[in-house]
Amino acid sequence: MPDATSAPMRPLADTSPSAVVAGFIAMLTGYTSSLVLMFQAGQAAGLTTAQISSWIWALSIGMAVCSIGLSLRYRTPITVAWSTPGAALLITSLGGVSYGEAIGAYITCAVLVVICGLTGSFERLVRRIPASLAAALLAGILFKIGSEIFVAAQHRTALVLGMFFSYLLIKRLSPRYAVLTALVVGTAIAAVMGLLDFSGFHLEVATPVWTTPSFSLAATISIGIPLFVVAMTSQNMPGVAVLRADGYQVPASPLISVTGLASLLLAPFGSHGINLAAISAAICTGPHAHEDPSKRYTAAVWCGIFYGIAGVFGATLAALFAALPKELVLSIAALALFGSIMNGLTVAMSEAREREAALITFMVTASGFTLFSIGSAFWGIVAGVLTLMILNWRKPA
Repeated sequence: MPDATSAPMRPLADTSPSAVVAGFIAMLTGYTSSLVLMFQAGQAAGLTTAQISSWIWALSIGMAVCSIGLSLRYRTPITVAWSTPGAALLITSLGGVSYGEAIGAYITCAVLVVICGLTGSFERLVRRIPASLAAALLAGILFKIGSEIFVAAQHRTALVLGMFFSYLLIKRLSPRYAVLTALVVGTAIAAVMGLLDFSGFHLEVATPVWTTPSFSLAATISIGIPLFVVAMTSQNMPGVAVLRADGYQVPASPLISVTGLASLLLAPFGSHGINLAAISAAICTGPHAHEDPSKRYTAAVWCGIFYGIAGVFGATLAALFAALPKELVLSIAALALFGSIMNGLTVAMSEAREREAALITFMVTASGFTLFSIGSAFWGIVAGVLTLMILNWRKPA
């Protein structure tokens, strides 16, 4: 892909309705996937409503600034998100230490991420992964959420089929508006069926709450180091793979360093860490975001803008997302990811010598397999690399 940074920056001229919609869906996907996990973790640890609201505010503002800043800097759709596996980890580990010690562990994790970025060690590791395996990793990550639309059809058949067939029809006539049309049709059907419930919705501005960090070996071992491992293997590595699988050869080290620094600055307000996004990133890097790959960065910018708005009203997010049927959210995310899944599978299977290794990578990643609290994205790459080494070790071309 040509270097887009040499052209004059015109984000308003480069944007399009499909980019705005892609940015909104990416934000929606990011929040709905794990917002409930953070409420669970906060409540289990005995945090106040103000502290949980500050936690969401800190993550949202960090994601907004990094998504907008990095996308404009590199003219690439770089989407940042909080660590969903990290939020799940905190449900069990946050209650075992004081909140100040947890904040100290967040800072330890952020410092380790910054060191990986500044030393270039992460960049060197990622560059050694073959393109076919990176593409298979992308397809495997997205497969689960992409297939959710067909699971959702069991429960809300009329809603999901209405969205699906409107998507196919507009895809044939005007592909760039296919996902937007599906979203509008889905919302209209949900309203007619009485599935939209805004009774619990009210506007409330989030207020940042400072917590002075303290450091302990127990918190570092139970939270800091596991959070770092999860961030690098389940977020940052797939995040870079998504960008490169869609043709964006952006340097990884600056991205890791910037997100690590943002996490460090926002940790005292509750941020457990922001990282490169994978699933929501693929929504912004795929063909539905913009027909011109060099202008898809505007989708990530819009995602960042929506992150910022959501962060300001962090206390109202749960009520807002609860108003939308789960099947609508799952279906629109799946439809927005179809293009990225197709591209990932195409690239993964393009090299005959690497085809079986790519298949193994895809299958392990798509399985959702977890070992030693490390997610399937990491083990998918490990399995693929081992397969590639065994099948092609010193084998003549």
